Amino acid sequence: MTIENLILLYEAKKNEYAENAYKHISNLLTEAKQTHKLFFEKGKTYQKAIQGGKIPDHEQSWRAFKGKNLEKLIEYIIVDEVKKLGLKIINGNTLERKKTTNLPTELAQIKRNLAIDYGEYGFHLPDVDLIIYEPKTSKVIAVLSSKVTLRERVAQTGYWKLKFVADSTTRHIKVYFITPDEDGTLTLKNAKKKGRAIVEYDTDGCYVLSEAEVEESEKVKMFDKFIPDLKLLLKNT
Repeated sequence: MTIENLILLYEAKKNEYAENAYKHISNLLTEAKQTHKLFFEKGKTYQKAIQGGKIPDHEQSWRAFKGKNLEKLIEYIIVDEVKKLGLKIINGNTLERKKTTNLPTELAQIKRNLAIDYGEYGFHLPDVDLIIYEPKTSKVIAVLSSKVTLRERVAQTGYWKLKFVADSTTRHIKVYFITPDEDGTLTLKNAKKKGRAIVEYDTDGCYVLSEAEVEESEKVKMFDKFIPDLKLLLKNT
Protein backbone atom coordinates (compact mmCIF):
# COMPACT_ATOMS: atom_id res chain seq x y z
CA MET A 1 0.00 0.00 0.00
CA THR A 2 1.25 3.50 -0.84
CA ILE A 3 0.34 7.16 -0.44
CA GLU A 4 -1.46 6.88 -3.81
CA ASN A 5 -4.00 4.58 -2.16
CA LEU A 6 -4.67 7.18 0.53
CA ILE A 7 -5.02 9.90 -2.09
CA LEU A 8 -7.63 7.85 -3.94
CA LEU A 9 -9.57 7.43 -0.69
CA TYR A 10 -9.33 11.17 -0.04
CA GLU A 11 -10.60 12.00 -3.53
CA ALA A 12 -13.57 9.72 -2.86
CA LYS A 13 -14.23 11.68 0.35
CA LYS A 14 -14.05 14.92 -1.66
CA ASN A 15 -16.66 13.62 -4.06
CA GLU A 16 -18.92 12.82 -1.13
CA TYR A 17 -18.24 15.71 1.27
CA ALA A 18 -16.71 18.43 -0.97
CA GLU A 19 -14.92 21.10 1.11
CA ASN A 20 -15.65 19.17 4.32
CA ALA A 21 -13.65 16.13 3.20
CA TYR A 22 -10.86 17.04 5.63
CA LYS A 23 -13.20 16.30 8.55
CA HIS A 24 -13.25 12.64 7.56
CA ILE A 25 -9.53 11.90 7.65
CA SER A 26 -9.93 9.60 10.67
CA ASN A 27 -12.59 7.58 8.84
CA LEU A 28 -10.32 7.47 5.81
CA LEU A 29 -7.49 6.06 7.92
CA THR A 30 -9.80 3.46 9.44
CA GLU A 31 -10.78 2.30 5.96
CA ALA A 32 -7.16 2.37 4.80
CA LYS A 33 -6.09 0.16 7.71
CA GLN A 34 -8.08 -2.77 6.35
CA THR A 35 -6.54 -2.38 2.90
CA HIS A 36 -3.09 -2.02 4.43
CA LYS A 37 -3.59 -5.30 6.30
CA LEU A 38 -4.37 -7.10 3.03
CA PHE A 39 -1.18 -5.74 1.45
CA PHE A 40 0.76 -6.56 4.62
CA GLU A 41 -0.37 -10.19 4.69
CA LYS A 42 0.50 -10.67 1.03
CA GLY A 43 4.01 -9.30 1.51
CA LYS A 44 7.15 -11.45 1.39
CA THR A 45 8.19 -10.48 4.92
CA TYR A 46 4.85 -11.62 6.35
CA GLN A 47 4.84 -14.88 4.40
CA LYS A 48 8.41 -15.68 5.39
CA ALA A 49 7.62 -15.01 9.06
CA ILE A 50 4.55 -17.25 8.95
CA GLN A 51 6.61 -20.04 7.44
CA GLY A 52 9.03 -19.62 10.34
CA GLY A 53 6.23 -19.99 12.87
CA LYS A 54 5.95 -16.29 13.74
CA ILE A 55 2.98 -13.94 13.50
CA PRO A 56 4.08 -10.45 12.34
CA ASP A 57 2.59 -7.46 14.14
CA HIS A 58 0.35 -5.62 11.70
CA GLU A 59 -0.39 -2.87 14.23
CA GLN A 60 3.27 -1.89 14.35
CA SER A 61 3.51 -1.82 10.57
CA TRP A 62 0.30 0.19 10.29
CA ARG A 63 1.39 2.80 12.84
CA ALA A 64 4.60 3.40 10.90
CA PHE A 65 2.72 3.67 7.60
CA LYS A 66 0.06 5.97 9.04
CA GLY A 67 2.56 8.30 10.65
CA LYS A 68 4.69 8.60 7.52
CA ASN A 69 1.81 9.04 5.10
CA LEU A 70 -0.46 11.38 7.06
CA GLU A 71 2.04 14.17 6.42
CA LYS A 72 2.14 13.27 2.71
CA LEU A 73 -1.66 13.36 2.54
CA ILE A 74 -1.73 16.79 4.18
CA GLU A 75 0.88 17.98 1.68
CA TYR A 76 -1.32 16.70 -1.15
CA ILE A 77 -4.36 18.52 0.25
CA ILE A 78 -2.69 21.93 0.54
CA VAL A 79 0.03 21.93 -2.13
CA ASP A 80 -2.04 23.57 -4.90
CA GLU A 81 -3.27 26.37 -2.64
CA VAL A 82 0.25 26.95 -1.37
CA LYS A 83 1.51 27.26 -4.96
CA LYS A 84 -1.20 29.79 -5.76
CA LEU A 85 0.33 32.01 -3.08
CA GLY A 86 3.70 31.89 -4.84
CA LEU A 87 5.14 29.53 -2.23
CA LYS A 88 6.51 26.00 -2.28
CA ILE A 89 6.16 23.12 0.14
CA ILE A 90 8.61 20.26 0.73
CA ASN A 91 8.87 17.32 3.08
CA GLY A 92 11.39 17.75 5.90
CA ASN A 93 12.98 14.40 5.03
CA THR A 94 14.08 15.90 1.72
CA LEU A 95 16.61 18.01 3.61
CA GLU A 96 17.55 15.36 6.17
CA ARG A 97 18.52 12.65 3.70
CA LYS A 98 21.26 14.55 1.88
CA LYS A 99 24.27 16.65 2.79
CA THR A 100 23.90 20.34 2.05
CA THR A 101 26.55 20.12 -0.68
CA ASN A 102 24.49 17.46 -2.50
CA LEU A 103 21.26 19.47 -2.54
CA PRO A 104 20.10 21.84 -5.29
CA THR A 105 20.99 25.47 -4.49
CA GLU A 106 17.43 26.37 -3.51
CA LEU A 107 17.09 23.50 -1.04
CA ALA A 108 20.61 23.96 0.31
CA GLN A 109 19.70 27.53 1.22
CA ILE A 110 16.45 26.35 2.84
CA LYS A 111 18.44 23.92 4.95
CA ARG A 112 20.79 26.69 6.09
CA ASN A 113 17.90 29.03 6.86
CA LEU A 114 16.15 26.38 8.94
CA ALA A 115 19.11 24.99 10.88
CA ILE A 116 19.40 25.66 14.60
CA ASP A 117 22.75 26.56 16.15
CA TYR A 118 23.77 24.24 19.00
CA GLY A 119 27.13 25.86 19.55
CA GLU A 120 29.95 23.35 19.83
CA TYR A 121 27.54 20.61 18.68
CA GLY A 122 26.98 22.29 15.34
CA PHE A 123 23.84 23.14 13.37
CA HIS A 124 20.91 20.72 13.30
CA LEU A 125 17.56 20.67 11.54
CA PRO A 126 14.35 20.68 13.59
CA ASP A 127 12.13 17.61 13.39
CA VAL A 128 9.32 18.91 11.20
CA ASP A 129 7.21 17.19 8.56
CA LEU A 130 6.56 19.96 6.04
CA ILE A 131 8.29 23.22 5.19
CA ILE A 132 6.62 26.14 3.39
CA TYR A 133 8.99 28.64 1.84
CA GLU A 134 9.35 31.50 -0.64
CA PRO A 135 11.24 30.07 -3.65
CA LYS A 136 12.79 33.33 -4.91
CA THR A 137 14.48 34.12 -1.59
CA SER A 138 14.50 30.67 0.09
CA LYS A 139 12.89 32.33 3.09
CA VAL A 140 11.17 29.78 5.33
CA ILE A 141 7.63 30.96 6.09
CA ALA A 142 6.33 28.12 8.24
CA VAL A 143 6.95 24.54 9.33
CA LEU A 144 4.24 21.97 9.96
CA SER A 145 4.15 18.88 12.13
CA SER A 146 1.38 16.34 11.80
CA LYS A 147 0.32 13.43 13.99
CA VAL A 148 -2.91 11.53 14.57
CA THR A 149 -2.98 12.67 18.22
CA LEU A 150 -1.37 15.59 20.02
CA ARG A 151 0.36 13.48 22.63
CA GLU A 152 2.59 11.97 19.97
CA ARG A 153 4.63 15.10 19.29
CA VAL A 154 3.07 18.38 20.35
CA ALA A 155 5.61 19.01 23.14
CA GLN A 156 8.43 18.53 20.65
CA THR A 157 6.73 20.98 18.28
CA GLY A 158 6.58 23.53 21.08
CA TYR A 159 10.28 22.98 21.73
CA TRP A 160 11.21 23.82 18.15
CA LYS A 161 9.17 27.00 18.32
CA LEU A 162 11.15 28.10 21.37
CA LYS A 163 14.42 27.33 19.56
CA PHE A 164 13.34 29.39 16.55
CA VAL A 165 12.37 32.35 18.71
CA ALA A 166 15.75 32.28 20.47
CA ASP A 167 17.63 33.10 17.23
CA SER A 168 17.08 36.28 15.20
CA THR A 169 17.59 34.40 11.91
CA THR A 170 14.71 31.96 12.57
CA ARG A 171 12.47 34.07 14.81
CA HIS A 172 10.02 34.81 11.99
CA ILE A 173 9.30 31.13 11.21
CA LYS A 174 5.80 30.03 12.19
CA VAL A 175 5.34 26.62 13.77
CA TYR A 176 2.04 24.83 13.25
CA PHE A 177 0.60 21.46 14.26
CA ILE A 178 -2.00 19.63 12.15
CA THR A 179 -3.91 16.70 13.58
CA PRO A 180 -7.15 14.68 13.41
CA ASP A 181 -7.02 14.92 17.23
CA GLU A 182 -8.32 11.40 17.67
CA ASP A 183 -7.91 11.53 21.45
CA GLY A 184 -10.04 14.70 21.76
CA THR A 185 -7.36 16.81 23.44
CA LEU A 186 -8.47 19.99 21.66
CA THR A 187 -12.23 19.64 22.02
CA LEU A 188 -12.65 22.13 24.88
CA LYS A 189 -10.67 25.34 25.32
CA ASN A 190 -10.85 25.30 29.10
CA ALA A 191 -10.43 21.57 29.73
CA LYS A 192 -6.91 22.29 31.06
CA LYS A 193 -5.36 19.45 29.09
CA LYS A 194 -1.60 19.66 28.70
CA GLY A 195 -1.69 19.20 24.92
CA ARG A 196 -4.07 22.12 24.45
CA ALA A 197 -2.01 24.27 26.81
CA ILE A 198 1.17 23.59 24.81
CA VAL A 199 -0.59 24.45 21.55
CA GLU A 200 -1.98 27.70 22.98
CA TYR A 201 1.29 28.88 24.55
CA ASP A 202 4.19 27.26 22.69
CA THR A 203 3.14 27.05 19.02
CA ASP A 204 1.75 29.45 16.45
CA GLY A 205 -1.36 27.37 16.04
CA CYS A 206 -3.00 24.01 15.49
CA TYR A 207 -5.43 23.02 12.74
CA VAL A 208 -7.84 20.15 13.31
CA LEU A 209 -8.98 17.54 10.78
CA SER A 210 -12.02 16.25 12.62
CA GLU A 211 -15.79 15.78 12.56
CA ALA A 212 -15.92 16.54 16.28
CA GLU A 213 -16.83 20.01 17.43
CA VAL A 214 -13.75 21.88 18.55
CA GLU A 215 -13.92 25.02 20.66
CA GLU A 216 -11.82 27.33 18.53
CA SER A 217 -9.48 30.08 19.64
CA GLU A 218 -6.81 32.25 18.03
CA LYS A 219 -4.48 29.27 18.15
CA VAL A 220 -6.80 26.27 17.67
CA LYS A 221 -8.95 26.17 14.54
CA MET A 222 -10.51 23.78 12.08
CA PHE A 223 -8.27 22.85 9.15
CA ASP A 224 -10.22 24.90 6.60
CA LYS A 225 -8.83 28.05 8.27
CA PHE A 226 -5.22 27.14 7.46
CA ILE A 227 -4.93 28.60 3.96
CA PRO A 228 -6.84 31.82 4.85
CA ASP A 229 -4.50 32.25 7.83
CA LEU A 230 -1.48 31.66 5.61
CA LYS A 231 -2.74 34.32 3.21
CA LEU A 232 -3.16 36.73 6.11
CA LEU A 233 0.33 35.95 7.35
CA LEU A 234 1.81 36.81 3.95
CA LYS A 235 -0.21 40.01 3.76
CA ASN A 236 1.03 41.13 7.17
CA THR A 237 4.66 40.33 6.47
